Amino acid sequence: MSSTGSSHPKQHTMNQSPTPQLKVISDETALPLRPQAGSNQISQSNLTLVQPTMLEAHSVSKTYRKGRNEVPVLIDCDFQATNGKITAILGQSGSGKSTLLHLLGTLDAPDQGEIYFDGTRIDNLPRRKRDLFRNTKLGMIFQFYHLLPEISALQNVLMPLMIQQGFWTYLARRRQIIERAKDLMVRVGLGHRMHHKPRELSGGEMQRAAIARALVAQPELLLADEPTGNLDRKTGSQILELLHELNQQDGLTIVMVTHDESVAKSCDQIIQLRDGRIEGT
Repeated sequence: MSSTGSSHPKQHTMNQSPTPQLKVISDETALPLRPQAGSNQISQSNLTLVQPTMLEAHSVSKTYRKGRNEVPVLIDCDFQATNGKITAILGQSGSGKSTLLHLLGTLDAPDQGEIYFDGTRIDNLPRRKRDLFRNTKLGMIFQFYHLLPEISALQNVLMPLMIQQGFWTYLARRRQIIERAKDLMVRVGLGHRMHHKPRELSGGEMQRAAIARALVAQPELLLADEPTGNLDRKTGSQILELLHELNQQDGLTIVMVTHDESVAKSCDQIIQLRDGRIEGT
């Protein structure tokens, strides 16, 4: 089951979540609590910290159709990912976990249900706003890397910023943008492989390049679809360690799809998905 939480209320131009928004209660902002009868002090256990929810889905369903055949993939799924945490979506092949991740990333739309990012509904955005949302708020990495084979690792990492900035802005800020990409490649351990093309990199190096590409635009949320699934155990452990480091040092929120229970257990939250339905864990 997912951990509960809620984001701070914000002003948005897009549709707002119909669910009530809760505030974080801290020692500094909490209202005085009524003491228990016969007590002159407020117990510290009465103070509750409500962690904000960055990404959530309500009653989401998805069915694929081919001719007269209908295949239900997701059935009435509720999901929450807490800000600053790593959430694992755990399930076997065919359970619907990648489909759920694609819906959360606005790569596809649910047949029913709603998806919210930081309190703002995103599943019904117009195409251009969806593209802008993905380019500015999300980073995505995939099991098979999806690097462009004709260009270098550094050029692959630069691609999101080239798209985001536009041609003339990119030219004006080219030196600064390239330096950021290089710094990021050094951080993920590819400082010596910047100018190599994907075919010249190992699987682990290609995934590191894909992680750098996903982070170069400084997203608030990283979606990872089986990031270790195409790697040997040692290399997969190194990639997992890198993701945990990014979460702990930068506070990066991560939602990770995996079929590996040991990978899921290393995360802060686990969402169990079986036959298209969310189960408690």
